Amino acid sequence: MADEVDFSAGWYNFGNGVIPFTCADGTGIEKGALLQISDPMTAALAAGIAPKVVGVCYREKVASDGRTQVDVLTQGYLPMTCSGNVTIGFPLQAYLNRVENAGLTASGLSVIGIAMETGTDGEVILVKFAPGMIANGQA
Repeated sequence: MADEVDFSAGWYNFGNGVIPFTCADGTGIEKGALLQISDPMTAALAAGIAPKVVGVCYREKVASDGRTQVDVLTQGYLPMTCSGNVTIGFPLQAYLNRVENAGLTASGLSVIGIAMETGTDGEVILVKFAPGMIANGQA
């Protein structure tokens, strides 16, 4: 997959840190991939437009390695790749493994953070990443 969060580019964690979530043993998940949540506390690769993002994969999960847990970073300041133009201060939603300005009806876990700078398609910007913790641009 492309456009995963690059932890070597510099990031700062705050709050809850890394939390283990259940995942399928047969699933491979790249470090830095956006993850969506399902019940009961299960994480999988985020898919589609505005998925319910729970966090970012913190440690690579190799397919069929016997592990049924994945470490998920749930908050932080992260370098993320833009899908289209992104405006500083705007709430963001996921689009595949990138971020875009959230629509007016976006809410809950579909709002994943706030743009800390303006960016264009394919550009990496700093994002205040806090899925479900931000509403109407307020954190």
